[in-house]
Amino acid sequence: MMSATGQRPYVVGLTGGIGSGKTAVSDKFAELGIDIIDADIIARQVVEPGTPALKAITEHFGAAVIDADGRLDRAALRQRIFSDEQRRQWLNKLLHPAIRLAMQEAIHQSRSPYCILAVPLLIENGLDGMVNRVLVVDCPEHIQLERALARDGSTEQTIRGIMASQASREQRLAKADDVIDNSGPLSAIAPQVLKLHQAYIEFSARL
Repeated sequence: MMSATGQRPYVVGLTGGIGSGKTAVSDKFAELGIDIIDADIIARQVVEPGTPALKAITEHFGAAVIDADGRLDRAALRQRIFSDEQRRQWLNKLLHPAIRLAMQEAIHQSRSPYCILAVPLLIENGLDGMVNRVLVVDCPEHIQLERALARDGSTEQTIRGIMASQASREQRLAKADDVIDNSGPLSAIAPQVLKLHQAYIEFSARL
């Protein structure tokens, strides 16, 4: 909801490395009635068929990055930008402003006491300026690796490459206002989320 002064809603930026358990945490906030703005979902929406972004990508990379249904073939696109820094920068310059604008619109449409902006690369892309607080889901890197391998079906080399491209655990924690420890069982998440939920409602009431 908007504050009494007409300001935007209170925004908590949720982030963490691959395999840290961000989705499990955001799901718990959602169960408490909090609006979740998921950057990964928005990133897919801005390249849906018929969008200006998909048209630009097709013109730049060719029809080979479009699948039989007219949708973006993400695997084909990844192959083309993986080892080509110029192409990756071009894609980022195209998509990041569109994603950021869509996130801002979703924030202003939020009607819960505060909202969660879930962004895997919140810190890496300098998006922490969009939020009131940064919440980091944390666990040791070996647990990240184990969980990501079990979930994604990717190779260890691929997962380690993703981890290396992200902020380090120390860098994330240095930016954190709040931390959820997800090094244990899933059942340990709910009480941590509830405690933060109560705090965030108090913070949002002060806006």
